[in-house]
Amino acid sequence: MKRSMVLIASVILSTVLTSCIPNTNQIRRMQALEEGVDNPTTVVELTSAISKYQNRIEDILNADIKIGLWYKILATRYLDTKMYGKALETFRKAIDYYPTNQNLYYYVGMCAGYMAKSALDYDATGSSAERDRYLALSESAYLRALELEPRYVRALYGISVLYVFELKSPAKAIPYLELIMDIEKQDVDAMFILARAYYQTGAYDSAAAMYDKIIISTPEEKRKKEAETNKAKVLEEAYGQN
Repeated sequence: MKRSMVLIASVILSTVLTSCIPNTNQIRRMQALEEGVDNPTTVVELTSAISKYQNRIEDILNADIKIGLWYKILATRYLDTKMYGKALETFRKAIDYYPTNQNLYYYVGMCAGYMAKSALDYDATGSSAERDRYLALSESAYLRALELEPRYVRALYGISVLYVFELKSPAKAIPYLELIMDIEKQDVDAMFILARAYYQTGAYDSAAAMYDKIIISTPEEKRKKEAETNKAKVLEEAYGQN
């Protein structure tokens, strides 16, 4: 057993040194060679293989758990350095190991949103296909995060920003922003976006009321003045008032 663990450890170490992320297929191949049972087909071979590999299941499972964790750590490091393309690619790999982790989908949505902003038409073809693809990925990732955790505030906020500022669909953002208000009643950032969404959809009274709420809620004078200015603009457009 000690010899087995040494062999497995050496495989993991050598793979880390060459590619940073170990490959569990190599571990499985090493175990197959060590046990002398690669592709069992007969009843006897299958029974023997089950018996021989019973003690190895934990080795493979633990390796997969560690690899999934390493992907998450690496993706977060990329994110910290604003390498959004690399982070997006690595979070995507982490999802292979943790397909029901809402945080990973949130980060995919966020990274895809940043990549959409960098998707310039370098060849001057007039096409926005790459940008649209990233925006679609961002939307689907946020929606998946919310499917897994409907009251996940960061994903609610992320998809709201996407709808209001990037996809020009403020009506879609309103239910998500109103849910944030139900969960975190003093979220001033969400209030500003909700007021903007109300304004863009012609709900001027609701927009003005939300700016009033911001004025009451925030202790920051700069944000109070911003809300007062925006409210005056809404009332001017709606009723011709200052």
